[in-house]
Amino acid sequence: MPEQISILNVVGARPNLMKMAPLVEEMKRRTGIRQLLLHTGQHYDRQMSQIFFEELGLPKPDIYLGVGSGSHAEQTAKVMLAFEKVLLEHRPDIVVVVGDVNSTLACAVTASKLWIPVAHVEAGLRSFDRRMPEEINRIVTDALSDYLFTPSRDADQNLLREGVSPEKIFFVGNVMIDTLNKHRARAERLGTPARFGLSPGQYGLLTLHRPSNVDDPAVFAGILSALQEIQRDLPLLFPAHPRTVKQIEKFGLQDRLTAAPHLQIVEPLGYLEFLDLMMHARLVLTDSGG
Repeated sequence: MPEQISILNVVGARPNLMKMAPLVEEMKRRTGIRQLLLHTGQHYDRQMSQIFFEELGLPKPDIYLGVGSGSHAEQTAKVMLAFEKVLLEHRPDIVVVVGDVNSTLACAVTASKLWIPVAHVEAGLRSFDRRMPEEINRIVTDALSDYLFTPSRDADQNLLREGVSPEKIFFVGNVMIDTLNKHRARAERLGTPARFGLSPGQYGLLTLHRPSNVDDPAVFAGILSALQEIQRDLPLLFPAHPRTVKQIEKFGLQDRLTAAPHLQIVEPLGYLEFLDLMMHARLVLTDSGG
């Protein structure tokens, strides 16, 4: 092993940023590490990515692939093609991937085929539902990784059941809690609920974006009908993912929203604003794993 190890850290989507931030910060403290930060561009506009870099104190990416949106196959292929060139140029000693997005899978596969070791942070999580694209990403990434850093003991057991060598598994805890603890006091002072005319403890916070929930018009309509009922008793704030907004328009479901005057749809929010809203909500309704 060289005196200074070269690490290539990979992010691609917003959930990756909360997981990567404490790792980058800790690596900065280590004199024996030379790190590069690569952003694939899977989430690629200011609200979906850039604001998170700023709020979490992440440095500007050293490498930006700019792959953008597309089908699962298109996005994965574009990341693999661009990432291979990066690996051949920089030849890192190890590639660190986080979470379970398409970029995680694509970069793990590409590095493995070039015999570059892969470390997976948040390894071993399973929904046991292979209809979820994230589940496929998790299984494949874990199978290829040389170092599996798990957030929980049940994740250790999942990997052992799948035949992963115990020597590869390291229980480290949930790095997203490190990020939350670092920023919660700052977030709590923002007064975000008041910006939306809400009082602490008197509203619900909603996120909704899973393909299984928003890609089937009957399922999506049913969820919106349930939200209509809930908002009669409790105002709901809904920072809507662009993809969800697109599906509302595609399926002609705008009337469901018109009939829900206390369901307030807003643009996607930054990490600190959302954390503030979550801390002061009466309840949170979400289909997100993060």
